[in-house]
Amino acid sequence: MQKGFFYIVQYIIFLGIGIFLVWWSVHKLSDEAYVEFIRSLKTANYYLLIPVFIILTISHLSRAIRWQILMRSMGYTPKLSNTFSAVMIGYLANFAVPRLGEILKCTILGKYEKVPPDKLVGTILVERAVDILSLIIVVIIALISQVKVVGGYAKAIFIKYIFSQNTGAFVIKFSLMILCFIVLIFLMRFIFRRFAEVKFIQKIKSIFNGILTGLLSIKTMQHKGYFIFHSILIWSCYVIGTYIGFFAINETAGLPMMAAFPVLVFGTMATILTPGGIGLYPVFVMEAMQLYNVPASFGTANGWLQWSAQFILILIVGFICLLILPYINKRKDESHKHHTVESV
Repeated sequence: MQKGFFYIVQYIIFLGIGIFLVWWSVHKLSDEAYVEFIRSLKTANYYLLIPVFIILTISHLSRAIRWQILMRSMGYTPKLSNTFSAVMIGYLANFAVPRLGEILKCTILGKYEKVPPDKLVGTILVERAVDILSLIIVVIIALISQVKVVGGYAKAIFIKYIFSQNTGAFVIKFSLMILCFIVLIFLMRFIFRRFAEVKFIQKIKSIFNGILTGLLSIKTMQHKGYFIFHSILIWSCYVIGTYIGFFAINETAGLPMMAAFPVLVFGTMATILTPGGIGLYPVFVMEAMQLYNVPASFGTANGWLQWSAQFILILIVGFICLLILPYINKRKDESHKHHTVESV
């Protein structure tokens, strides 16, 4: 009861932050820019949502297949329907509470595919590490290909946060965090050895061993080429979907293909900072497009359209998966029981 109440309060807080960001991003527009913003939304080409939906669905399906590859390296073969459903339901949950989706993904596959949730946590950590590496690659491509546009901005950010007066304090805090992490590891090893006979310690150790097994799944996987292929496909879909989104309104249709890289970087940062990027995604997209001299009103309008496409897709597909998941697995269980009876 208390846990459910906590989730409701957390959801209200993040929803409130999102609504504030919506109000702030629109309120700071001048009267003339606000009129242009509304006009852009009214005259937008909403038919482009269809190819964007298809491309984003391919990226989500590819992410489910990539997750399967990690699980197969541990000896588990979950159905693609369950894995894809878990991914989409996870995305849906993240719009409500940050990181809740990761917990649900593990819970769903643990329930329907009997994969230990602690091992799944390890595979998710591997996926997040690969996604961070992929994002870094996208940032590098954006800087190299669009150096004349984003170079000055990147340099200013670098100087502000790396060579500022707070740099020394940041380095000290970061070093202390690493030191604490190392001390924690040695402390846990001591506790596991010293109190190895205690059931509670055995349970905790089992959980950590499961997570470690999931983390090592990337080392033992048999199809590394397919894993890399799907990682590239996922982020390629993001880039292509972002570029197609430029054509939604006339004022952003002229942006070059390579502009999709910095816009994607800004949009991804927004989704990291707020649940699903609610309220912040259009603001960050607008900031990125202003580097290409796109007026704030049109950049904000385009940001809203691109965010809405992602949100609508996750909302529809996520709810469908939530509804049909028990039915799919009920049929599987009934089929298995029927086959068992016939065998007897």
